[in-house]
Amino acid sequence: MEANFESNPLIDRLPKHLKQFIIPQDYNDYTPINQAVWRYVMRKNVDYLSKVAHNSYLEGLDKTGLEIDNIPNMYGMNRILKEIGWAAVAVDGFIPPSAFMEFQAYNVLVIACDIRQLEHIEYTPAPDIIHEGAGHAPIIANPEYAEYLRRFGEIGCKAISSARDYELYEAVRLLSIVKEAEGTSEAEIKAAEDQVDFLQNNMGELSEMSKIRNLHWWTVEYGLIGTVENPKIYGAGLLSSIGESAWCMTDNVKKIPYDISAADQSFDITKPQPQLYVTPDFAQLSSVLEEFANKMALRTGGLSGIQKLITSKALGTVELSTGLQISGVFTNVIENEGKPVYIQTTGKTALSYREKELVSHGTDAHAEGFGSPLGMLKGINLAIEDMGPRDLRAYDIYEGEQVTLEFEGNIKVSGEIVTGTRNLQGEILLIKFKNCTVTHGETILFAPEWGIYDMAVGKKITSAFSGPADVNSFDMISHVPSSHTIKQKKSAKREELENLYKNIRNLREGKPAEITLKEAFASVSASHENDWLLSVEIAELAKKENNTDLIDKVLNHLEKLKINRPEVAHLIDGGIDLIFEKATNI
Repeated sequence: MEANFESNPLIDRLPKHLKQFIIPQDYNDYTPINQAVWRYVMRKNVDYLSKVAHNSYLEGLDKTGLEIDNIPNMYGMNRILKEIGWAAVAVDGFIPPSAFMEFQAYNVLVIACDIRQLEHIEYTPAPDIIHEGAGHAPIIANPEYAEYLRRFGEIGCKAISSARDYELYEAVRLLSIVKEAEGTSEAEIKAAEDQVDFLQNNMGELSEMSKIRNLHWWTVEYGLIGTVENPKIYGAGLLSSIGESAWCMTDNVKKIPYDISAADQSFDITKPQPQLYVTPDFAQLSSVLEEFANKMALRTGGLSGIQKLITSKALGTVELSTGLQISGVFTNVIENEGKPVYIQTTGKTALSYREKELVSHGTDAHAEGFGSPLGMLKGINLAIEDMGPRDLRAYDIYEGEQVTLEFEGNIKVSGEIVTGTRNLQGEILLIKFKNCTVTHGETILFAPEWGIYDMAVGKKITSAFSGPADVNSFDMISHVPSSHTIKQKKSAKREELENLYKNIRNLREGKPAEITLKEAFASVSASHENDWLLSVEIAELAKKENNTDLIDKVLNHLEKLKINRPEVAHLIDGGIDLIFEKATNI
């Protein structure tokens, strides 16, 4: 990270568990070849996307400080992004989906700071600065879309995952790394692809996180806007892929009106998409998101909500009708007639109200877990939380009283009431007991010798969601990725080629260069005969100099390259078209 960058207040207010993913963007790591790859993609994109992208794209390029000729300095971008209420941070490749979405909830754009190899210039499964910077950043300049993105993050980070979701995340992350790593064997790539393929086809019942990831994929990443007959591109995956942005506009890709059914449509990150969804406008995106959120445990709670948390085996929260929030790893629920009557966490647990940890109810107080009955008392129509002082006295729910509370579902709590904790409305959140026994039939759930018993008060679970209620309750600085992006290895020949690219860049920018244009071409054609991009750049400068002799030599060389390397022929043609056939102002 450069010492002189201007930060953004949005970055400063991020919680610690998100800051752990942020890495410095060492701008000096970008090689002249990296810069050339960025420039080629941006030139092609601006030329093509001006015709097929949503009008916010080109406007957004200016508003977000993106340049065609230079890889963006993300922390420099913050000076401009803060004008539209956003910020940018650098990360190492894929980060967990929940973290990615939580960044969005804070109006922070996550940008993988690596850049794809020249060999993968059209598309890479790895998140890179082209995808994130040139794809995501421009569209957030549209206020309606930016709010959708923020709201998506806010809701998405609460989605409950399955254990298999995290397996898939790790597998996709590994695949993206090995595909972008120089010199990876075909066998290693095949093994990584097979693992992703296996997991994608064996996810079982889709979790909330899987479904909302689908919505994210078919909108934020691969979304089209307009009509099925005449769609425009706004998804970052399409905006950043010079291959797929053209492919998606053909009849080979089925266009489907966007609705909530997209949540059940899984995707394959390793292949071009066979179908895409078209939204009539950005308002429809928000409408579908809210429709989906209404089906999430975040808003429905209940027995299914707690069951989803148990299945996830991860830190989650339930909120009761009193507003009491219980955060921990949920391991058990006792149900009666389709309702939860007892819930149990194992390990560190915290109790909160309105996202703030209750005093003396952090993980130290509940280090071994927390269990409590829920629901109504047997034979009493008035819930404890709805009882006034007179009612509480009538049922002996009072400080210093020895009481036995029998809940529906055969849960009994017997002990001496010490005190109660109330919310701002005066409703009881917790009742503290000593010498307490809690049973379910013959099963002992809590014994007097275990100490003080805190009983939650709540007739129902109103919400269940991933993560803690208060992010400060838990030590969440624990992200240890199983894999790291692999930097390119340097060889003498590679350094020679990098130096040639650097000199051509200097010549284009009017800076001192070590060799002439003619000498650079002689060197690349003799010693780096498989490289095509530098020759395209040489042809561009030769045209500016009106050096017809050199132009002819370069074009002849490129024609031979097209024969020898047919897989890059269309890329060469694309670069030549920008120089000779299209009038551009870039």
